[in-house]
Amino acid sequence: MRLATWNVNSVKARLPRLLDWLAEKEPDVVCLQETKCAAASFPAEEVEKLGYATAAHGDGRWNGVALLSRVGLEDVSAGFPGEPGFDSEQGVVTETPEARAVGATCDGLRVWSIYAPNGRALGSPHYAYKLAWFAAFREAVQAELRAGQAVVACGDYNVAPTDEDVWDPAVFAESTHVTPAERQALADLRALGLRDVVPTPMKGPHPYTYWDYRAGMFHKNMGMRIDLVYAAASVADRVRSAYVDREARKGKGPSDHAPIVVDLD
Repeated sequence: MRLATWNVNSVKARLPRLLDWLAEKEPDVVCLQETKCAAASFPAEEVEKLGYATAAHGDGRWNGVALLSRVGLEDVSAGFPGEPGFDSEQGVVTETPEARAVGATCDGLRVWSIYAPNGRALGSPHYAYKLAWFAAFREAVQAELRAGQAVVACGDYNVAPTDEDVWDPAVFAESTHVTPAERQALADLRALGLRDVVPTPMKGPHPYTYWDYRAGMFHKNMGMRIDLVYAAASVADRVRSAYVDREARKGKGPSDHAPIVVDLD
C-alpha cells in the first residue's frame, strides 16, 4: 500500500497539480489538509476518474480535510469524539468543532487526515485551543488503539517535534510550533504507541515539509518539518520507505507544503 499526506493549501487552486501528482505517484490512500472548500464543493468527480473514493470534511474558506482511497473507504468520521472548536468572535474554545479531522478505514487501516490548529501566539486563546485539540485527539486515538485498530494519523500537525526540525531554532524562540507544551502533545501521542515515521529528506540532512513562500526560503531549504505520519506499531513495522516529495513543491503555483509518501509492505 502507498500512503501519502499533503497540505495542498486550497484543493481548487491546486487541482491540476493534484490530479497530475495522483496520476504519477499512484498512492492508494491520500490525506489532504487545508482544502479550503465545503465538503459539497470538493472536486470528488475529478479524483473519482482516477479511481478514488472521497471523504471530504470542510465548511468553506478555511481549514478543511479530505481522504482519498482506492482500497476502500469505510466507517467515515468527520471529526472525532470530544473535538473542541473555537469561536473567533468571542475568542474562546467551544464544543463546536472546526473542519480539522476526517477518519476512515482503508483496507484494514484506520486512517486520519488532520489539520491541527496553528496556535498563532503564546498566550493567545488560539494557543489554548491548539493544546485542547491535541488532548482531545489523543483521547480519540487511544480509544481506537484500545479497540485494536491499526491507526495511522497523517497531516499538518503545526508542530516541529525537535529543534532539528526547524531551519534555525533561534528564529522560532518565543513562537508557537516549537514550545515545550506543543512538543509534549506530540510526545503524549507517541506514548500511546504511535511512532513518528520520519521521511527521507531528498535534499540536505533535514526532512522539512514546509517552506514559507517568501523569496528564496525553499531554494535555501529554510523550512520546517510539521507534516507528520504517526503510525501504530503494526503499521510502522510495515514501512518499506518514506520520503518528502520536494518536486511537488517546485514549479508555478505550488502549495507551501510538500507531500510525504510512505510505502507499506
